Amino acid sequence: MSKERVSRRQFLSYTLTGVGGFMAAGMLMPMVRFAVDPVLKAEAGGDFIATPKKVSELTDEPVRVDFTFKQKDAWYESEVTESAWVYKDGDKIIALSPVCKHLGCTVNWNSDKEHPEQFFCPCHYGRYTKDGTNIPGTPPLHPLDVYPYKEKDGFLYLGKAKPRKEA
Repeated sequence: MSKERVSRRQFLSYTLTGVGGFMAAGMLMPMVRFAVDPVLKAEAGGDFIATPKKVSELTDEPVRVDFTFKQKDAWYESEVTESAWVYKDGDKIIALSPVCKHLGCTVNWNSDKEHPEQFFCPCHYGRYTKDGTNIPGTPPLHPLDVYPYKEKDGFLYLGKAKPRKEA
């Protein structure tokens, strides 16, 4: 043991510093865990989301397919509904995003009487061909995004929409 004596003032200082440190650690640990916990959790589920549409029901006419999935943003979990325009082109399935590449409005199939057999955006009169290619001279500068797809147990599964690079 040391021969130097600890004064009352030093003893109180050491004691209050130690107690304050434990209290600060007790308050900070839950906050740190709250901030770091979502990053460390493993993601469940795959990249493809089941739709209610059977592949056998698809034709060469685009149909709107709505699908719902759970989305988790850090601590908030919500149910999101998205759509796709889906049709068959021979043996290949085409799934297009309904979001216009001009300003994000929703496009509809065959809704403009002046331009039949096209996707039409009513917000700014944007038009796309059946395969999602933007028509020159209309506001959209890029083609519609495409959903990757797969078939499982006769039902259509869609992935996350990706921008097309070829058009």
